[in-house]
Amino acid sequence: MKLPEMLELLKLIYEERMPFNRLLGMRIVTLTPTDVELRIEMREELVGNFVREILHGGVISSVLDVAGGLVASVELFKHLEEMEREEVSKHVAKIGTIDLRVDYLRPGKGEYFTATGSVLRKGSKVAVVRTELCNEQKVLIAAGTGTYLVG
Repeated sequence: MKLPEMLELLKLIYEERMPFNRLLGMRIVTLTPTDVELRIEMREELVGNFVREILHGGVISSVLDVAGGLVASVELFKHLEEMEREEVSKHVAKIGTIDLRVDYLRPGKGEYFTATGSVLRKGSKVAVVRTELCNEQKVLIAAGTGTYLVG
């Protein structure tokens, strides 16, 4: 598979094959070798503080974690030669979170939220990724730094 095909497979895996991602309603808006953007719509089931009607902190960290894993996955596949579909799936199955730090910067108010990320460093075994979650008004709600097993 070439990189564009790998990215399409990643989108399918992250949106459709991961039950928790489906439960949260995560959608991949952008998935290119240089840009990753996830989106979730605010809905009642995701509220953490019913008085303030803000996004639950666990949802925030989950979305940042998924965005970080996706960014790490893209970075991994950019450095691999063409491989068969089964091999791509095997590599994705090995990717996992080693560590995640989330800074909650503002209350999770909004109609929808987008998560983006970038690689700070990728080695042969781990990747360190920085992620951000913003609402539809581009207000930064939370930022995360994650370390992901990629090799």
